[in-house]
Amino acid sequence: MDRRGLTLIQGPIDESLYRSASSSQNIAVESTSYLSPTTATSSDSLNREFKLHIGRFFYENRLDFDAASSTSFKSMISLFSRRGIQCQAPTVEELKGWIFRDVMKEATSRVDEIKRSWAVTGCSILLDGWTYANDRTFVNVLVDSPKGTVYLSSSDITTCVGNMEAMQTFLAKVLAEVGLHNVVQIVSYSSSAFMMEAGRQLMERYRPIFWTVSASHCIELILENLATMDIIHETLEKAKIISSFVHNHPIALKYLQDQTNGSGLVDSSRISTMRPFLMLENIVIKKGALKKMFSFSHSQSSNLMSTVEGRKASELVADRSFWIGASTILKGAIPVVRVIEWMDKSGRVHMGYIYEIIDQAKETIKQGFKKKSEYMPFWDAIDDVWNKCLYSPLHSTGYYFNPNLFYTSDAYIDSEVVTGMSCFIVRSAADFRMQDQLVVQMELYRTGRGGMGAGVPEEQRSNLSPALWWSRYGGECPELQRRMIRLLSQTCDGAARYQLRRSLAETLLTKGGNEDEQKWARDMVFLGYNMHLQNFVIGSSVSDDANS
Repeated sequence: MDRRGLTLIQGPIDESLYRSASSSQNIAVESTSYLSPTTATSSDSLNREFKLHIGRFFYENRLDFDAASSTSFKSMISLFSRRGIQCQAPTVEELKGWIFRDVMKEATSRVDEIKRSWAVTGCSILLDGWTYANDRTFVNVLVDSPKGTVYLSSSDITTCVGNMEAMQTFLAKVLAEVGLHNVVQIVSYSSSAFMMEAGRQLMERYRPIFWTVSASHCIELILENLATMDIIHETLEKAKIISSFVHNHPIALKYLQDQTNGSGLVDSSRISTMRPFLMLENIVIKKGALKKMFSFSHSQSSNLMSTVEGRKASELVADRSFWIGASTILKGAIPVVRVIEWMDKSGRVHMGYIYEIIDQAKETIKQGFKKKSEYMPFWDAIDDVWNKCLYSPLHSTGYYFNPNLFYTSDAYIDSEVVTGMSCFIVRSAADFRMQDQLVVQMELYRTGRGGMGAGVPEEQRSNLSPALWWSRYGGECPELQRRMIRLLSQTCDGAARYQLRRSLAETLLTKGGNEDEQKWARDMVFLGYNMHLQNFVIGSSVSDDANS
């Protein structure tokens, strides 16, 4: 990777969908609402909508339908009625009957609409696997595209783990369901040797499709590598002592919150490996308040230091070596944490930027140190994961064909970019004739000639996502345009970002029952997951038990 001094990209990336170069099909993003505009104003119509809203709440949150018969639920509905909303609560029979059918029809319609967009923008299959009860492996299959993310299925793949033939059969079935011609990549949740080999064999079998590993999972691996470094491990342990004392001592916590606009030291990031680093960053930010809290000038300082924990925390706050270690970590690890934060803030379309973002993180680390020997351990931790599981030819190709990066004065194309781009072109072209066409069209892009020239100036590209730019300016290169719209429309992150409650799938995959009961269970999981995905706000955080 080239290593240049840049500032991490901030702000959301435009997620508009794109008009196909070969048709007039418009698949621009639409705001989808569960509640259709209601023209009728009759009490029956309002009551029906009222019941539908309650039904959606029950289905999305997987609530027991018997709750609709509870006294407290009926009391709540009665309160609405007393306030002038003359509506009735749904019965258990209605929740299992017409309400379920109507909401299921809404969800299915949305999923079908998203599926139709895959032909233009392509899509990414996201695998989310986990171990259940120590001896079984389950996986949820999601499909992501600019139009939205949908839940496809849940499977018990226990017999596939360690059995390459069975795993390839499973993956082939998923690809067939999504449509081979629609899939750009499969994003894995794991970088294990078995899963990496599964990806290698899959790419040999299906040449246009790439196997990648979730970028946030890879960043977690980098942070785990960093956490094993002596200075980082020791400093994080000391920071934990300070944080634990503050959050377990009411006087200390209240003082710190009063001094820092109500905030404490603990961070609630969705990724557990980030939390210790962000906690340390909070401690450094609040260094002045912490020192003042333990000083003799503070009226409660003797109270705070009356326990062993308080004295230890006070000693650490006064320890110069602790702050030196904290500074080292902030310079060497926080830029890596910022990559995940960028992915959350930028929405779902990362492919045109991830290569540059990782490079920027490394350059930021380098700038924080005076000597090569100081920053190289951090670079080595990044490169170890980058080279083994994070990097894909899709990433370097996305970098090259992102006009917001390519048409700049400091664009730098190194051998890794050229090799990755060549790999993508060869794999995506059906024959040598198509490869030749793509090479000719690539030259138009490289030189900014023809219709693409109109999109070279910064004012013409700075407010467009890379895929939308190709849709607008790449018409003279139809074969390349189609591939770039599909490539640059993809995510680099995995299914874990959506924080699906795995207990739903576990119930489905472990519960017995007859055929009708199994169908009901599948429908409820389909409905619950897809409603969650429709309402999910990327970058939000849920409780730690979401994936329990």
